[in-house]
Amino acid sequence: MRHLILVLGDQLSFDSPALENFDPTQDSLLMIEAPGEASHVWSHKARIAIFLSSMRHFINQAAARSWPFDYIQIDEKLPPTYEERIAIALRRHSPKALVVVEPGEWRMQKSLESVCAAEGIELRLIDDTHFLCSRHEFSQWAKGKKELRLEFFYRVMRKRYNVLMVDNEPEGGQWNFDVDNRSAYPKRTGPGEITEPAFFEPDDITKEVFHLIEKMFPDHPGQLEKFAWPVTRDQALHALEVFVAQRLPSFGQYQDAMWTDTPLGWHSLLSAALNLHLINPREVIAAVETAYRDGRVSLASAEGFIRQVLGWREFIRGVYWTDMPNLKEANHYQSKGDLPAWFWTGETRMACMRDSLQQTLEWGYAHHIQRLMVLGNFATLAQLSPQQVGDWFLAIYVDAIEWVELPNTSGMALHACGSRFTSKPYVASGAYIGRQSNYCGQCHYDATKRSGEKACPFNTLYWNFIEKHEASLSSNPRTALMTKNLQKMDKDELTRVKLHAKHVLSNLDTL
Repeated sequence: MRHLILVLGDQLSFDSPALENFDPTQDSLLMIEAPGEASHVWSHKARIAIFLSSMRHFINQAAARSWPFDYIQIDEKLPPTYEERIAIALRRHSPKALVVVEPGEWRMQKSLESVCAAEGIELRLIDDTHFLCSRHEFSQWAKGKKELRLEFFYRVMRKRYNVLMVDNEPEGGQWNFDVDNRSAYPKRTGPGEITEPAFFEPDDITKEVFHLIEKMFPDHPGQLEKFAWPVTRDQALHALEVFVAQRLPSFGQYQDAMWTDTPLGWHSLLSAALNLHLINPREVIAAVETAYRDGRVSLASAEGFIRQVLGWREFIRGVYWTDMPNLKEANHYQSKGDLPAWFWTGETRMACMRDSLQQTLEWGYAHHIQRLMVLGNFATLAQLSPQQVGDWFLAIYVDAIEWVELPNTSGMALHACGSRFTSKPYVASGAYIGRQSNYCGQCHYDATKRSGEKACPFNTLYWNFIEKHEASLSSNPRTALMTKNLQKMDKDELTRVKLHAKHVLSNLDTL
């Protein structure tokens, strides 16, 4: 055998550069399901399902092309780890080289290097052309910079790919329209009718995956009843079409809004399909820009979405590979608290946390403001271990792959990397959550109180956090106002807040 081409579970595209010179007379595909990958972190059942189902659909398409392949299924009587199963496959086929597109996880790349070295097989890593900025290109851009900022990278990418540009200037005369994309749903009427995204009925392949998951991982978190994610390229393209035509026009304005029993909002739900490479970011960006050019969506909505794909998605991938493995251990605030047990059940009296967690367990999904300003905000204020929180985020969401999850969680949500690529900690009191949602009106706690038994834990922990880090926050122009407000607080009230915060931090499991 010339090449054994390993197709990882998040690289499910026939446009993969690893397949460009595929010769079925002397090459073979290799795909591996490994139970160890489902329990490396305690993965949500829906996360396991979307990987396994998408992989099985992909290999069926390869079989339809009469391509030779070796597909190792999750329930085969083999050692459980991915690393052990690769070694078995290499011994079985004895290829001249194992060819693979560079993985989306530092741990996986190190495993491949280790196994190939031990087996005496050449490992050929190929640049992942799914992304618009290669690892090398990003490292060159980041070279010599102590702090990395999205805004400057985003402008480079807009110019490079000529997206929303007119004569080398940004469309509309400004680079981003973030200020136009922060509306809450109307308090009196709520979100109203929201057009549903494209849902997909599980087929026989997906149902068989469900059966395996319930058999092999019955105690894992989450459920499969709401599973309707795209698991093929055709489904992903249809999901993109439905989003652009029916949901994108309202996405921008309400992308930061939250409301009970509204788990999906106007969001695209395309991140999982993108991260599995079922669709390409170029076609997503083109579809959104075309909708703007055709007058079907506002510039603010189009730009807000494109910034997430062309800007932030590419940016954090670059940050991940530039800063690993240190990124994994980052802990700027030296937070060491254990993750409360109710993160896995949603059984808490805090309405915002309960709603965000319960929908996560139902869908394997929560949108970016729930992840950042509810779950991540609480984790930062409650001084939870970034490593425990990062493992939870990696385990619980269907779109979670470490290159995208870790910098979003550790770097942005928890500010565990300090100012490396975010300029401030994303912390807020209950007042922010009250403005962006209807959660507070249905909560056991009182959103107006900062201390006492009924005080909103976000309020108590927020002011405790500001007081604890007053020196560093006051020297940052983006957070200085927080400390000025702290200085206005009555000294006796601050004493009560700090005392109550100590009690809350000691009793997180009972909130």
